[in-house]
Amino acid sequence: MRPAGADPQVPRGTTLWTDVATIHFDGAFQTVRGHRYAAYGFTVDGPLVHEEFGLAAPPDSESATNNVAEYQGAIAALEYLRRRGFAGPVVVLGDSELLIRQMRGEYEVRSDRLRPYHTHLRALADALGEVRFDWIPREENARADALSKQGILAAVRGAAPGADGA
Repeated sequence: MRPAGADPQVPRGTTLWTDVATIHFDGAFQTVRGHRYAAYGFTVDGPLVHEEFGLAAPPDSESATNNVAEYQGAIAALEYLRRRGFAGPVVVLGDSELLIRQMRGEYEVRSDRLRPYHTHLRALADALGEVRFDWIPREENARADALSKQGILAAVRGAAPGADGA
């Protein structure tokens, strides 16, 4: 969905106003040598610029899923902005149709496992004020995707930041 009057020549997700933070997030899941890993990655553009990856859940835990990783990516990004006192509008972009539609209220959260993540992400978005969630195709989310995969690789090597209680 493009804002009314948006320039069709400007790629979706491009920040044109300096007071808007644009987040790209992604999650990844992979089984490596019999162990289950879920990791997230995100980028922030706008007045604050940052990128990060990490474990979304402890390896081999029931929470080590792709959907949990997607939620953890969006949560980590909004927490990053909140810690820095950001008060401007936020556009959250991701290729997870499930998460985006759940955050927009288009899909019900049926999974007991995802409900706490959804509740936490909703609270973060409400605390930041104006936060919009938009779906983008995978091709437009390449950097966040690469970061989430880097999180898995780092975890396999024993160098990834740990999951924060997920």
